[in-house]
Amino acid sequence: MGRRYDPERRQRIIDAAIRVVGEKGLAGLSHRTVAAAADVPLGSTTYHFTTLDELMVAALRQANEGFAKVIAARGGLEDPRADLAAELAGWMGEWLAGDRTGVELEYELYLAALRRPALRPVAAEWTERLVDLVARRTDPGTARALVALMDGICLQVLLTDGRYDEEYAREVLARIIPPRSDA
Repeated sequence: MGRRYDPERRQRIIDAAIRVVGEKGLAGLSHRTVAAAADVPLGSTTYHFTTLDELMVAALRQANEGFAKVIAARGGLEDPRADLAAELAGWMGEWLAGDRTGVELEYELYLAALRRPALRPVAAEWTERLVDLVARRTDPGTARALVALMDGICLQVLLTDGRYDEEYAREVLARIIPPRSDA
């Protein structure tokens, strides 16, 4: 039997890697577990992703897109009169709403960059992308501080299995934002 053309195979492998990490954590990620989850031959995973780091990079890029979609859908950064702190708190609220598996996965991959240098550029790209978005409404230093605070709030909620308090988040984010000069 000849090779079967399967243009979606690479994507199925990435999706399976995300599921495996979501179910078993990074420790459960291997070419073998991903191949089984994707229902593809083991050779397919190593053909598309020579190393697990390559697979994790692809998974992290895809996971980052989830939050990017939340940001794009809200569109609040386009209106200079909108309350920036409320907008950022709203982003986190939408992101943390419901099933947190995807958020946990993204942070697990993001934090894996501490030990896996191949993931660092992707984590840094995402941080810079978010800082650039927030800097549309404030200066770059404040934008960086806001992103760091948002990461901290999200991590605390995830690590304590706590309830996200959007009003609290809005309040602490507002403390960092300088007053508008047109006020």
